[in-house]
Amino acid sequence: MTKFSPIIIIDCQTAGIAGDMFLGALIDLGADTTKIIHAIKSLESPQCGYSNIDINIKKVTTKNFQATKVTITSNTQTPKNGKQLIEIIEKTVKHLNISSKAKQFASNTIHSLVNTEAKLHNNNLPDIHLHEIGLIDTAAEIIGSAVAMDDLNFFNAKIYATPISVGGGLFKFSHGITSSPSPATLAIIQSKNFPLKGGPVDSELATPTGVAILINLAPEATKFYPEMIPTKTGYGAGDKEFQEIPNILRITMGEHLETNLINDTITVLETNIDDVSGEIIGYTIDRLFLEGAKDVFIIPIFTKKNRPAQLIKVITDQKNAQHLTKVLIEETGTLGVRLHYCKRLTVSRDICSIEVTIAGQKETVKIKCSKNSQGKIIRLKPEFEDLKYLAKKTGLPLRELSVIVTTKAQTVLHVSDQNGNNKPKI
Repeated sequence: MTKFSPIIIIDCQTAGIAGDMFLGALIDLGADTTKIIHAIKSLESPQCGYSNIDINIKKVTTKNFQATKVTITSNTQTPKNGKQLIEIIEKTVKHLNISSKAKQFASNTIHSLVNTEAKLHNNNLPDIHLHEIGLIDTAAEIIGSAVAMDDLNFFNAKIYATPISVGGGLFKFSHGITSSPSPATLAIIQSKNFPLKGGPVDSELATPTGVAILINLAPEATKFYPEMIPTKTGYGAGDKEFQEIPNILRITMGEHLETNLINDTITVLETNIDDVSGEIIGYTIDRLFLEGAKDVFIIPIFTKKNRPAQLIKVITDQKNAQHLTKVLIEETGTLGVRLHYCKRLTVSRDICSIEVTIAGQKETVKIKCSKNSQGKIIRLKPEFEDLKYLAKKTGLPLRELSVIVTTKAQTVLHVSDQNGNNKPKI
């Protein structure tokens, strides 16, 4: 049965991301401003130490794009230290009527920020002075975003993000003059191996609060939008005006049309080899699997001057692609590796164990179970190594053992067809 699942795209490849831009885009998507304002104003409590918080939400036009601009100010100008800021946010969200996922997001985000600053300055949390991120903006943007995302049901959606544009050039902040991205921004991005790109303008585009929000939402980045049906788009505006680009963050909500398949993105590595021995290639394959490759295979080819060669292809996830590229180069001496990013449709797979009686003896056999998107088993396959062990122990043909074990597994594990209906047992 076809079903729809929510999907979110945080598109920060044009003008980067900042906390106010993110909150503005959420409000532009339709998040309840009354809930957001109430949550931020709760920071005026004596325990938090902020006073006269002003929240200005308005529609603006930048480069002919309509966007929502959020500006938050307070009479409190003394920055909080690391420990204070963590306590303020965690105590505030604890008393808000939001989901546990939203509360955890707020806690994770502020910990990402504060821990990064502490490591950069080699200080303990209570002693770390946060300067810019210790003011009202950071706490308000994190809390407001948590409430807004909870209202929009973000925490039950699949969230994607594009690589982060970080700008370039030099800018001045509390510690002096530095290059973009700032040390804190770069360290936060680096902590999750998230991709970034410089430009497209000579200015700071990504802030520590913005990237801390992003890495605690999107597990990985994608250069291209996945297949989806877009339903809403929100634009959040930043403070600066640029000649070259609109200073906006775009967030798109939609529905991902699924059948019974899981959609993900993999990376295919490939290189041509014409001067490496079979022993080296064999060892390289073993090492690639040991280092986390999903699959490795060799294709015989002819290269220039009709020279026989081999095409080595490796399938891996995106996070491991750079490491496995290094392994290929180290082991084969190849001068280059091509990377292709591919969409993949798969069924969910799991390993189950069942007991079978063969020749009067009880044995445990592992079963590979393929499942549809509803979690029902649609295909079974006994583990080959277990069947091989049984064949040696009992003297029965492996083909016969495969039928016996599969039949038993279908009875025990309740196999369904592709549509989720019970299959007749073989």
